[in-house]
Amino acid sequence: MIKIKNISKYYGDKENRIQVLKNISLEIEDGDFAVILGASGSGKSTLLNVMSGLEYPDEGEVVYNKDDITKLSDGELTEFRKNNTGFIFQQYYLLPNMTAGKNVKMGAELAANTDYMEIIKAVGLEDKKDKYPSALSGGEQQRVAIARALAKRPKVLFMDEPTGALDETTGRSVLDYIMKLQKEKGLTSVMVTHNANIAETANTVIKMNSGEIVEIIKNTNQKTAYEIGW
Repeated sequence: MIKIKNISKYYGDKENRIQVLKNISLEIEDGDFAVILGASGSGKSTLLNVMSGLEYPDEGEVVYNKDDITKLSDGELTEFRKNNTGFIFQQYYLLPNMTAGKNVKMGAELAANTDYMEIIKAVGLEDKKDKYPSALSGGEQQRVAIARALAKRPKVLFMDEPTGALDETTGRSVLDYIMKLQKEKGLTSVMVTHNANIAETANTVIKMNSGEIVEIIKNTNQKTAYEIGW
């Protein structure tokens, strides 16, 4: 379980200081698929970054089971992310001088995972493993990014607008794959989006506005990626 306790985050100095997160408290259950929903500037990506250990909060705690990661040093926090979390972003962040297979292998090596080829097969890219990112479509590059994140065998998967740069057909396919993997592997997954339709696929929806959580919805009627509007 992830427990967020009274988190606040500021950017800027003195008269330019802006509070981006305002005393947020939240719990994410193990195996949950949670979506953080809000407009641009609502603080949702900052919350994701703080929750995942990419950034420190200015106030509050982020507790994984019994461990408060806000108390960790930079080096300890890097080790925590390496051992516990995976990330998928709107931008693919693939290494252009490595093939698709080697990009995934790089993630696998962080977890001493020798079965990364199974993940490449699972995302449907076995025949593209020797191609470089520049030779892949946007959807294929995103699937490489997904495979790389999963090859780390993360306990928690964090996603920031993973379908935001994709067309509808490819976006639905990628979202469908993410949802299937989440259920099959029992991953705790947290996704940021501004798309209220995508939020209908989650079992927990966290609505944000102006740095605050305004509503948390437990969705008992999750839709598939092909049932939602786009």
